[in-house]
Amino acid sequence: MTAGVPIVKANGAGNDFVLVDERLGPVGDRAAFALRACDRTIGIGADGVLFVESSDRFDARMRIFNADGSEAEMCGNGMRCVARYLDEHDGRAAATVETLAGPIQTRIVSRAPYRVAVEMGEPRIGAPHLVAGYRATPVDLGNPHVVVRVDDVAAVDLGVAGPLIERDPRYPRGTNVHFVARAGADWRVRHWERGAGATQACGTGAVAVAAVLIAAGDAASPVTVHVPGGALEVIWRPRDRATLVGDAVREFERVLA
Repeated sequence: MTAGVPIVKANGAGNDFVLVDERLGPVGDRAAFALRACDRTIGIGADGVLFVESSDRFDARMRIFNADGSEAEMCGNGMRCVARYLDEHDGRAAATVETLAGPIQTRIVSRAPYRVAVEMGEPRIGAPHLVAGYRATPVDLGNPHVVVRVDDVAAVDLGVAGPLIERDPRYPRGTNVHFVARAGADWRVRHWERGAGATQACGTGAVAVAAVLIAAGDAASPVTVHVPGGALEVIWRPRDRATLVGDAVREFERVLA
């Protein structure tokens, strides 16, 4: 692993990241860095690495590399961690951050505890189709998702169904997979993320799930999505951008020796 790199370990709803401010200095091979840093045996352990860069047009730029070294277009939980970092280190309570999925606006809602609102893209819901024996609804948020309605998320063999859907040939870039079920008055979700596997939360996935539920008339905005790592709030009106609200936890800071 690259030595002498200051990092911040952070999480949003349990979805955990290593954050590197490359405005302080580059790490070199980002994919190799992510593979080692995210390894939970030999590294720090995380679902991905957030690289903060300078931007010519906006307040900052975020690049995210998954635990397998692949690059993702966008990450809602990671963006909240970046927003907190920009608030604490740059004094920006509101920021516009450049991503591969386009510019994303962030706003600090509170600091004790930290809650962050992220203006996401407009969810584009596709036609449902069958994949790996499940009826899946595709959603484009600048990164790919499929939402699968089930009776009980706990009954899903995530380690089997997740990779089957993620790698199905109809998704040439792979896809993030979200199983959702009603549990009393709540909506519960389990995630299988492209390049990371099972995670405690997926911010863009929570938006995809909420959009499908709202579009079907089964939920009204704002929707609270209960994920293994906590709860995320999604505000959305059809044909508009969605807003994701959730926590942003800084676990520790250190310099990699």
